[in-house]
Amino acid sequence: MLVVMRSQATEEQVRDVCRKIESLGLRAHPIPGAQRTAIGITGNDGAVEPGSLEEMPGVGEVIRVSKPYKLVSRDIKPDNTVIKFPNSHVTIGGKDIVVMAGPCSIESREQAMIIGEIVSRAGGHFLRGGAYKPRTSPYSFQGLGEEGLKIMAEVRERFGLLIVTEAVDNESLDLVADYADMIQIGARNMQNFSLLKRAGRARKPVLLKRGMSATLEELLMAAEYVMSEGNYNVVLCERGVRTFADHTRNTLDLSLVPAVQRLSHLPILVDPSHGTGKRNKVLPMGRAAIAVGADGLIVEVHHDPDHALSDGPQSIVPAQFETLMCEIKQIAAVLQRGVVAPVNQAGSLLAAQASSLPAAAR
Repeated sequence: MLVVMRSQATEEQVRDVCRKIESLGLRAHPIPGAQRTAIGITGNDGAVEPGSLEEMPGVGEVIRVSKPYKLVSRDIKPDNTVIKFPNSHVTIGGKDIVVMAGPCSIESREQAMIIGEIVSRAGGHFLRGGAYKPRTSPYSFQGLGEEGLKIMAEVRERFGLLIVTEAVDNESLDLVADYADMIQIGARNMQNFSLLKRAGRARKPVLLKRGMSATLEELLMAAEYVMSEGNYNVVLCERGVRTFADHTRNTLDLSLVPAVQRLSHLPILVDPSHGTGKRNKVLPMGRAAIAVGADGLIVEVHHDPDHALSDGPQSIVPAQFETLMCEIKQIAAVLQRGVVAPVNQAGSLLAAQASSLPAAAR
């Protein structure tokens, strides 16, 4: 059920409707839009009687939502969601494209600083890097844990980049929420429902990656789990699915982008690194992702990928990342979009601290 408020409805009228919904033993989810506020209703086993709500002041109409994903659907919010971050000009989901880049794993402070400078200088917006790594083999590098989070926080302080990193369980999620600007839920955990609920109770935006064999509806329902707990700042990510193909690590399903945008108001990014597993395919598929309408990219960048502790074969080198940034700007312009202004051109922390950087880092 969806309650659509009138465009002139007051905040008090919205609160009154929410209180009425909650008095019925249900949960209200007010989601402001560009023109009006919609209030999603969850927690009902069957149909909700609309009569008592339709007559309340400020209510425009009450609509039955047939889709299993209510809060994720464009039925509740026709205009696109734009995710904002405190004390930053960076947004996800608007007219401009965002780029997240960095190593698969944070291996050391030196490595993170080198790559942080590379990402910032090329115009990236987020440092992506794993402090907790769910690996296929228990003997593979599992990440530095909280020490990795501390290193990424230091990179943010020096270069002004936002931080996105993966949480693998409830304990790590609490730490990630303390250190990072955005919590990543990886493909292996897309249907870890207790973790999704915990992310929904966090107050940091969530990057939700598509599972390795997940359908579109399963991805949207996973996002619904997060939003049903009150966290409406969710970004979806296509990162490839398993098919019969053997020329790539996964099959990058770019058709998911327009499919999501037809059904949902949530932003969607594309990960061509995991989506292909091949360094020589990352740039072509990254370009294609922007051309098909993605709201941004998340790519793996490493200054010495042959010696990376994880995912070296799919990590692009700095020169390739710089090329990719130039190319996506040109593609975005054709689509009447842009790329979010680089950190060092937005009067942010990097500019303020430039004079304190070592000469080699300037």
